[in-house]
Amino acid sequence: QGGSDVRANTTRAEPLGSGAYALTGHKWFCSAPMSDAFLVLAQAPRGLSCFFLPRWTPDGERNRFQLQRVKDKLGNRSNASAEVELDGCWARLVGDEGRGVSTIVEMVNHTRLDCVIGAAAVMRQALVQAVHHCRHRSAFGRFLIEQPLMRAVLADLAIESEAATVLMMRLARAYDRREQEAGFRRLGTAVAKYWVCKRAAPLVAEALECLGGNGYVEESILPRLYREAPLNSIWEGSGNVICLDALRALHKEPQARDALVAELRLGRGADRRLDAAIDGAEAQLASPEETGARRLVESLALALQGSLLVRHSPAPVSDAFCATRLSGDHGYAFGALPAGIDLGAVLERAWPADG
Repeated sequence: QGGSDVRANTTRAEPLGSGAYALTGHKWFCSAPMSDAFLVLAQAPRGLSCFFLPRWTPDGERNRFQLQRVKDKLGNRSNASAEVELDGCWARLVGDEGRGVSTIVEMVNHTRLDCVIGAAAVMRQALVQAVHHCRHRSAFGRFLIEQPLMRAVLADLAIESEAATVLMMRLARAYDRREQEAGFRRLGTAVAKYWVCKRAAPLVAEALECLGGNGYVEESILPRLYREAPLNSIWEGSGNVICLDALRALHKEPQARDALVAELRLGRGADRRLDAAIDGAEAQLASPEETGARRLVESLALALQGSLLVRHSPAPVSDAFCATRLSGDHGYAFGALPAGIDLGAVLERAWPADG
């Protein structure tokens, strides 16, 4: 019942001997209750511990894992969530008793990567739907994608989507190179999870609007994406929880800070606006505080995206990102771009001419 405050968990674990325990309690949220096994936190005699809870006991009996109800969720309906009752469930201890959080955190970090991947994918799908519609929908004598104002909106969405994708791919590489990039992975996961997942919902809303009324009816995929978009910000730690995790990494793991700063500095010299953003982000790292944690993590995310884009994306995309996301020359809504952005090159990148 602890939710984000996992140490407030009230589920009890009674030892049965030989590493087995009987778990009793209630879980308000259980994701994918159709699974064959679950990792569960419960209070054992020595404190909060992690347990492997199978659907069936070693004797071949159905475990006493009872579904109370399936949640009536906003979206993500094809992936069930449920309230469950554990009525003396057979489970086996994973790791050491009393070390449940440290045992389960590796899984949590991997699923935070999944959230970043999912958010970036939803953004890309929304962008593709918007561009495809605008390439085929004609109004006022021209296709929508030929209209200057719509081109600005689509280009802005494309910039946001590519920035999310490049950050997601960089983080995934850090998970592939586990030992070499443990420091970057530790802080980079929190930074990417917070920012990429936050950006999905407003992007999908704007993409839906590109389709007009067609985007608001269920025959379009956009309503489903719209309902799905906020979820990755909630899964595996909502925004405040993730920012607190970033602060924890900065205070307790200086190697994580150093690794992220080193990655930022790889983009130095490519764009003066990026250099200024890196300087600003590093200055905030000097004395991180809880009240400013969101501002700090956002600054780190934007500087990191800029550093990656100047190294891995075409110049029109990285230039547009630095102009709009780093130097502040941008409105509050998508499409409020400054003069001088190469809209054609950005859109060609998002949807090649032969695509």
